[in-house]
Amino acid sequence: MNLSQIKLVVMDMDGTLLNSKSEVSDQFFNLYQKLTKHKIHFVAASGRQYHSIIDKLATIKDDITIIAENGAFVAQKNEELLKINLPLKRVAELIPVLRNIDNIYFTLCGKKSAYIETYDEKFITILKEYYSEYKFVNDLTKIKDDDFFKIAVYHFESSEKYIYPAVKQFEKIMQVKVSGEHWVDISQPNANKGHALKLVQDRLGIGVDETMVFGDYNNDLEMLRLAHFSYAMENAHPNVKKEARYKTKSNDEAGVEIILEHLLKMKS
Repeated sequence: MNLSQIKLVVMDMDGTLLNSKSEVSDQFFNLYQKLTKHKIHFVAASGRQYHSIIDKLATIKDDITIIAENGAFVAQKNEELLKINLPLKRVAELIPVLRNIDNIYFTLCGKKSAYIETYDEKFITILKEYYSEYKFVNDLTKIKDDDFFKIAVYHFESSEKYIYPAVKQFEKIMQVKVSGEHWVDISQPNANKGHALKLVQDRLGIGVDETMVFGDYNNDLEMLRLAHFSYAMENAHPNVKKEARYKTKSNDEAGVEIILEHLLKMKS
């Protein structure tokens, strides 16, 4: 089993492909163009909003598959491949609980837009990086004209310490995922990157031995299990380093690009 077999490359965005300034390197785009000549398909898999992902990957957006909202929405070009909605009933249950948790900020993530009840400028600055399309509303439980994928909850210090303990009560009926140092995402149980990636693999007829996956946080665990060539970033959560078969350098040290360079050499 070697890298020359690879037909599918899947990567998380934040903490993986994007550096700490939330930038995609020119080196990646150059490598992407070279690797596509070997008929390798790319998948961007993120907790981000679909609109935000295509903003980051605008020059290649029509040629790749996008797994957005932690696997709740999958699309390729103009074709919608998967949509896992968060029922309005769940939204109505969750929002009142979240309103009673101190020092957190929450976003209702829909297909058309993300929705927030707060006007806190510090949080909105953070939100803009992950959600290109967002709207202010008075009551999140009153929105009806959109498809909802998840509720993303933010804490400025630590999601594991201050958010997760307050919402883990919902794990019996929903997926509660610590998806970043500051974020916890709440969605339907099967709305994860692994479920979404399996759909893509089946659609393309590509197996685990032909798949390469890069990740850095707990919302990447399911998709790492679907690739023999699974890579944890140096900056990854301990759970990811334990799960991945291989490791690479951090997102600020071109960890993804280093492996793609090696892949290109094996393909040449």
